[in-house]
Amino acid sequence: MNLVVSPSSLHGAVRIPASKSHTIRALLIATLADGVSELHNPLESGDTLSCANVCSALGARIERTPHLWRVSGTGLNLRIPDTPLDVGNSGTTLYLALATAALADRPITFTGDYQIQRRSAQPLLDALSALGALAVSHRANGCAPITVRGPLRGGSVTLPCPTSQYLSSLLLNCPLASAPTSISVPLLNEQPYVEMTLDWLARQGISLHNDAFQRFFIPGQQRYHPFSRDIPADFSSATFFLVAAAITNSDVELVGLDMHDTQGDKAVVSMLSAMGATIDIAPDRIRVRGGTLHGTTLDLNATPDALPALAVAACFAEGETRLINVAQARIKETDRIAVMTKELRALGANVEELPDGMIIRHSHLHGGHASGHDDHRVVMALAVAGLRASSPLTVHGAEAISVTFPSFVSLMQQLGAHLQLL
Repeated sequence: MNLVVSPSSLHGAVRIPASKSHTIRALLIATLADGVSELHNPLESGDTLSCANVCSALGARIERTPHLWRVSGTGLNLRIPDTPLDVGNSGTTLYLALATAALADRPITFTGDYQIQRRSAQPLLDALSALGALAVSHRANGCAPITVRGPLRGGSVTLPCPTSQYLSSLLLNCPLASAPTSISVPLLNEQPYVEMTLDWLARQGISLHNDAFQRFFIPGQQRYHPFSRDIPADFSSATFFLVAAAITNSDVELVGLDMHDTQGDKAVVSMLSAMGATIDIAPDRIRVRGGTLHGTTLDLNATPDALPALAVAACFAEGETRLINVAQARIKETDRIAVMTKELRALGANVEELPDGMIIRHSHLHGGHASGHDDHRVVMALAVAGLRASSPLTVHGAEAISVTFPSFVSLMQQLGAHLQLL
C-alpha cells in the first residue's frame, strides 16, 4: 500500500488515540490479576491486538467493544499454549511478556514477524535464567523464536538495558516471583518508560525500592488486583501532528493529551518550542502554531521514538540540528538512524549520520518516492515530510501505520492534509 502526500497546510482539532505503551501494560497486569479489569478507550492497533492475543492464549478472557475492553484475569493461573505465541511486530509485547511466561512452570514459545526475529532480547534472557527460569533463543542469537520455562524464583541479577523494556519486563513480573529480586542496572536508556511501569505498579500497591534507577529491590509473593482506568492519549503518536503543524506554519489543536502523564515523548512539546514553534498547553489539549524554526541540539536518549519525526522537523529549521545520544534507535523495527538518513537524503536533505544520532542542516525537500521500510514511525515521518515537500511524495509500505496508529491518515485528512492511500 502506498501513501501519496501533497504539500498542505493544516487547521483544526483532532483527538489523539490512546497510548500503545499504556495499553500493553494494562493488558498484561489485567491478565495477571484475579478478577475483571476495565480498560477504557484503549488503543486498538496491530501491536495492542497482538498483545491481547497473547494474553488470551495465556488464559485471560477479553471482551472488546469500541471504547471498552473487559479483561478477566488468570489470578496467576496461566494457561500453557499448545502453539507458539505470535507477537506480530510488537517488540513491547515480546519483551514484557517473556517474563510473564517465566511465571509458568512449563515451556512457552514466542515468535513474531521478520523484524521481531532480528531484535535481540539476550540480556533479558540471561536475566530470566539467572532468576530461576530457563530462557532460550532457538537460533542462539537472542532473537525469537524464544522459549521460556519457569518458575521465576527471584534472586540477584545485573541487567544492562539498551532498551528500557528489559527492565520493565522484570519490574512487572518479579513482584509475583516466589522470592525477592534485586536488579542492578548499569545502563538504562529510555528512563521515562520505566517511570511509566513504576506508575502502574504504584497504582497496584506493589512494594519495591528504587535506588536512583541503578538498583531495584522487589519483594516477592505480591499480587495484582483488577482495576478500571482510562488509557491516556499517546504522545508518541501526537509527535507526528506536532511536527506537521510546526513545519507547515499551521494552527492545530491536539485533544486528549495530559502533560502530567509519565510518557517520555511529551518532551517533544518543549523541544519544538525550543526550536521556535508556538505551543499553548491546556489541561486536555495542546495547541501548536508553526513559524520560523531554528536548529538546536536535542538529546533523544529518553525519547528514541521521536527521532524520525524530529529528523523531519530539523530539515526545515534554520541552521543545524543535532539529534544525539540515541544509539538505541538503531535496534527498533529498523535502524532508524540509517533509514531516516537514507530516505531524507534521497529527498534532498543535508544529513550526516552519527553513531548515536544525526546532524541535519536546513534543506529543501522535493517529492518523488520513499520507502517506509515496513516501519510505522518511518512511514508517518516521511508522510509528514511530504506535507512540506515541493512536489507530491509517494511513501511505499504505508500499511505499517496500522501497527500503532490506524487512524493516522484519516486524522491528517480531517485537518486538511492532502493524503491518499493507494
